[in-house]
Amino acid sequence: MLLFDRILAAKGLNGESKAAFLVPDYSKHYDPFLLSDMDKAVQRLTLAKKHQDHIVIYGDYDIDGLTAATLLHDALNSFGFKFVEIFIPSRFEEGYGLTVDAVEKIVSNEAKLIITVDCGSNSKKEIISAKKLGVDVIVTDHHNISDIIPPAIAVINPKRKGNKYPFVDLAGVGVVFKLVQAMQVKFNNKSETNSGLAIGHEKWLLDLVALGTVCDVVPLIDENRTNVYWGLKVLAQTKRPGLRALMAIAGIDPKNLNARSIGFGLGPRMNAAGRLETARHALEMLTENNPMLALEKAEYLDKLNKSRRIEQDKIYKQAIIQCELHTNDNVLVVSSADWNHGIVGIVASKILEKYKKPTFVLQEMGDESKGSARSFGDFSAIDAINSAKSLINKGGGHKYAAGVTLPTKNIGKFRKRVNDYYEKQKLGDQKSLLLPKADATAELGEITEELIDLISGLEPFGIGNLQPIIKCENLKVIDVRKMGADSQHIKLNLQDAKGLTMQFLAFNANEIFFVEIGKQVSAWFHPNINQWRGKRSVEGQMLHIEVID
Repeated sequence: MLLFDRILAAKGLNGESKAAFLVPDYSKHYDPFLLSDMDKAVQRLTLAKKHQDHIVIYGDYDIDGLTAATLLHDALNSFGFKFVEIFIPSRFEEGYGLTVDAVEKIVSNEAKLIITVDCGSNSKKEIISAKKLGVDVIVTDHHNISDIIPPAIAVINPKRKGNKYPFVDLAGVGVVFKLVQAMQVKFNNKSETNSGLAIGHEKWLLDLVALGTVCDVVPLIDENRTNVYWGLKVLAQTKRPGLRALMAIAGIDPKNLNARSIGFGLGPRMNAAGRLETARHALEMLTENNPMLALEKAEYLDKLNKSRRIEQDKIYKQAIIQCELHTNDNVLVVSSADWNHGIVGIVASKILEKYKKPTFVLQEMGDESKGSARSFGDFSAIDAINSAKSLINKGGGHKYAAGVTLPTKNIGKFRKRVNDYYEKQKLGDQKSLLLPKADATAELGEITEELIDLISGLEPFGIGNLQPIIKCENLKVIDVRKMGADSQHIKLNLQDAKGLTMQFLAFNANEIFFVEIGKQVSAWFHPNINQWRGKRSVEGQMLHIEVID
């Protein structure tokens, strides 16, 4: 069996499933009215259009929230709504989600309807406040939702119990896209005229769907895969000047656009705005129609991202010093008054990668501290936070990424509590869960440009559809070279028993990749094409290496 076929078999793809996976059928999207309350939301929006109500779209400050807000704003304008604006809270002022203070600000501007995007499922108090002030709320969200549904006009969430919708893992922007599809059904019937967004034209919104879906790191399977697959094609020819400018600044060739381009090129630049200043900078870039102004806004995001990297590196180095004081802990908890809580989540991910331990990184803000957690394997960050409820002010999130706010004086007790919780779980070897799992074992001679072209057909890669990992065994190390300003990268030249050689590159390499020349090793890697000075060669992006002798 050819290597590509072995990779497909490892992914469970053959016959009809293979064809459907390689070219997802956009026309087979699910009926949006299978989502609970979708009909109620469309009825309220029909009334809002008739009366031209003042509508406020309440987004989140991450990319999923920003793209969802922009998408809905574009769609409502196309449908003929005349008074629509976007409210994006500040991470440093309002904080995450719908707040009573924000609702009061919105009401003071005479809004009649709030539509939340990427938040609101558990905002009972805030929605009651809005109702008392005479403002209706429609919730669109994808986060975990409790059994107690907030008293909104509609709560559209694929994770809501009782849904008949067949796919629960839509991103927030994906949920909003379903609302737009439902509105198309209503506003394109015979009783409506000048809908402005004919069925089929919504495909031009898929650039935003792809951007938000990839950056929110939801599983790229089922409807998410379809949306991102076609959304990448739309993004490659996007009509949005801001996104065209941001791609140019990030050095992304639209002809070679993929999920990695979004996740590592566009995403960090957009997120930098909300981490350091205000996410409105990214929103303004998305919505700017003047190409020159769009370029200025994209350049500013790039500037912020460079500042974010400098700040992140400083925090990381300081955090490492603290981590070394707690090497016996299974869960690392570090904190400082000098760290920006908009950046600590990224630092937590880097520390997890280095120490292979769940990590909490906190900013001390006087009497209160706020920060982020990152975890992996069988250890749930949110369950650990809940185990310390008596010590914290609030917490929320998911198994592998969560946030917590607590009194600064309780940090030491919190560290002990989450480590006690870890011990009680009696977990097995968690570090082994971080090791890459090969989709196929191969000979160096099978790693060809043709194979890499075939693998690219499996894009977009992400959770649920990981980039294939190849393992090659019994390779001899014939050369080792350090690279980068701080010698943080390493290039290995490996040779098989037949005399074939191949270059392997490990980025930000840890000590396991520094192998002596002459050693026999097994290597786990992603096969890639390296282009340098007009020459193309096959190389491996090293993920793990194991010395055989």
